[in-house]
Amino acid sequence: MPQRYIKKILDARVYDVAIESPLTEARSLSKRLGNQIFLKREDLQPVFSFKIRGAYNRIAQLSDAQKANGVICASAGNHAQGVALAAKKLGIKAVIVMPQTTPDIKVRSVRDRGAKVVLKGDAFDEAAAHAQELIAKHGYTYIPPYDDPDVIAGQGTVAMEMMWQFSHNLHAVFIPVGGGGLIAGMAAYIKYLRPEIKVIGVEPEDSNCLQAAMAAGERVVLDEVGIFADGVAVKQIGEAPWEICKDNVDEVITVSTDEICAAIKDIFEDTRSISEPAGALSVAGIKKYVEREQLEGENLAGILSGANMNFDRLRYISERTEVGEKREAILAVTIPERPGAFKTFINALHKRSITEFNYRYSDNEVARIFVGIQVQAGGHGREELVQSLREDGYQVVDLTDSDLAKQHIRHMVGGHAPSVANEKVFQFEFPERPGALLKFLMSLGTRWNISMFHYRNHGAAYSRVLMGAQVQEGELADFEAMLDRVGFRYTNETDNEAYRLFLGAGNGV
Repeated sequence: MPQRYIKKILDARVYDVAIESPLTEARSLSKRLGNQIFLKREDLQPVFSFKIRGAYNRIAQLSDAQKANGVICASAGNHAQGVALAAKKLGIKAVIVMPQTTPDIKVRSVRDRGAKVVLKGDAFDEAAAHAQELIAKHGYTYIPPYDDPDVIAGQGTVAMEMMWQFSHNLHAVFIPVGGGGLIAGMAAYIKYLRPEIKVIGVEPEDSNCLQAAMAAGERVVLDEVGIFADGVAVKQIGEAPWEICKDNVDEVITVSTDEICAAIKDIFEDTRSISEPAGALSVAGIKKYVEREQLEGENLAGILSGANMNFDRLRYISERTEVGEKREAILAVTIPERPGAFKTFINALHKRSITEFNYRYSDNEVARIFVGIQVQAGGHGREELVQSLREDGYQVVDLTDSDLAKQHIRHMVGGHAPSVANEKVFQFEFPERPGALLKFLMSLGTRWNISMFHYRNHGAAYSRVLMGAQVQEGELADFEAMLDRVGFRYTNETDNEAYRLFLGAGNGV
């Protein structure tokens, strides 16, 4: 299978619009990890992503009749910008169907490159369905984001460049995976030319469609995918990419949201560039692989696949970076509610730096504090810290791995609500666009009283809400049926330990 792609990659028409992106050493990261880390800077492409390669190569292969009819794609991100620029370069009409949740910066970027933007639906599936309706009506040619041989060949030129840029021994190449176009094109070329090099895919833990396919031996459809790394939020690996990946990808590593945030910081410190979450996957994967294998003195390369991110998201990323680097422990600690208790607790930390401290009076017996404490990089000392505090007589719950604690609770510590009965707590995701929050609240109706609410906009396509409502036990089925009708994805967090410790009604514990 890879052999038939080699000629297509060598003949790919990408350099009318794409640059030969540099392969640069990440000196700080190399020193810290004890290996030579090289970054392929696809974030420096004209559309700040590798997607221009595959889009241009696919459009350049069209017949004159197809070019005259114009092209269309459904995309909320980098593929849209690639198609728009490619079509403009070739003088072809382009229509881009984007979900209504698409951030304005991306909509403007596509329009600035001469494409017509059609906003449709809250999610990609609705946008894609509308694109097919427009194809039937107007005869446009659909430009797929990854599941196409010419797209795959265009992305494969990344590997072609890397092989002539770096002729020394290369232990492994780490490649972000969404639908699979990039890793398929690169794996085909690398394994044909230098089969000894490991090809390692990197996916978010909650969007691991290639890892799931490799475990099953066939393509599978994920029930749902995480939205933080929106550039790779794909439920199923592409059919054409899978035919290459199943025999030519050595393994797939998955990384958490916090690990991605830490990788974004690592990239910034070495390049002074800000990667989007999907673009930072390779660095997160390199760090995890080096730690797992205890690797030293090897050459490793990662693809910085894109840098299209809303500035607003940096606040959220910054919050999660220290935890992602495992330099911060987040703890719930119970201390006596009496004068001098804070000072005694601080002394028990033995001069460790406190990164966060939240407290609200709850009762006259004990106080529960939400505290962030700096530990050594890699999490070394975290278990010792918890054990030391317990030996000093403190009740400690480690919340470092609790998403609810990091997403909501740390911003809400204000004491329990003893007068609120029958509180049920849910976390929601809903599409972020003007009026979305109001629509969400209006959809809930008036039968149940809302007892708690926390919402933060992180500049992403979807936002998360933590909500409490007073629901009698016999009404829970009706309440969840109402939530199902509203249609937003939700999880019941009533038994979440972080909620029960700090916000639970009637002291919750």
